[in-house]
Amino acid sequence: MNDINVYHTIFQKYLTENTFSQQPVELYEPVNYILSLGGKRLRPLLVLMGCELFDNDLNKAMAAAMAVEIFHNFTLLHDDIMDAAPLRRGQPTVHQKYGINTGILSGDVMMIHAYRFLEQGTDPKIMPRLLQIFNKMAIEVCEGQQYDMVFENRKDVTIEQYIRMIELKTSVLIAAAFQMGALIGGSTEEVAEHLYEFGRNVGIAFQIQDDILDTFGDPEKFGKKVGGDIIQNKKTFLVLKSHELGNATQLNDLQAFMNTTTENEEEKIKAVRYIFEAVGVRAAAEAEMNNYLKIAFQHIEETPLSMEKKIYLKSFANDLMMRQT
Repeated sequence: MNDINVYHTIFQKYLTENTFSQQPVELYEPVNYILSLGGKRLRPLLVLMGCELFDNDLNKAMAAAMAVEIFHNFTLLHDDIMDAAPLRRGQPTVHQKYGINTGILSGDVMMIHAYRFLEQGTDPKIMPRLLQIFNKMAIEVCEGQQYDMVFENRKDVTIEQYIRMIELKTSVLIAAAFQMGALIGGSTEEVAEHLYEFGRNVGIAFQIQDDILDTFGDPEKFGKKVGGDIIQNKKTFLVLKSHELGNATQLNDLQAFMNTTTENEEEKIKAVRYIFEAVGVRAAAEAEMNNYLKIAFQHIEETPLSMEKKIYLKSFANDLMMRQT
């Protein structure tokens, strides 16, 4: 198995060789722009990783990896429009740079080209199955985004509903990337399903950790401002779990902060963090995160993969969770 940086180098070369040169340039320049903004390229790398678990020929998985990367960036482009976000990875978002209408249309064409890559580079024998997986995932990501928007205006969101939302919005794409790569590499359906569940549970753990780091992380390692979720009054796992753990006074104080905006952001972050620490929510969130990791590892143990490959996958997940702490 390759080091994750090797997958990144291989995929980046393929991405560079497949930039969009079609006309009109006004449609495709924004596509190339968002794809050029970088990032860890985690999801396409998981396609390659899933493939190499069963076949060393990564070329057969490149087009599917590209489809996953284009789809992921399409969702980011449209999410930025919905959130009116000014920056993406430290650079102006597509709609800020090119306008909202162009942003919408460029996102639309990205979705179509994701299918084009998936279709053009895949063994016809497994194409119908890959389309089933891709379509299910794409629908679920949209459903997750809608739940996320709905939850902004609801006061009765449960932890179970929140977990389902982050599963749909974040982890199903990670899961599908593993599953598709495995099938391309020659995996059986049963083993590919275990890899899907591995990715799904790692994805949920990853997002819970993201909630933790947004409040308690090192800003230099986290890569963005700590406390952003608090400022935006987001109903994260920490907020929802605090409602289970806190007393009446703590919950009233937390609710008051969640219902207000303030110019003194640092004071609000400090006050909410104090409540989180008082109710012990960080430990509870870390326990939940580790539970999902445990489930993920159980699915790896259910596969016939070699011990070396099982250790590789567990190490990958652990490395992912060791970020920015």
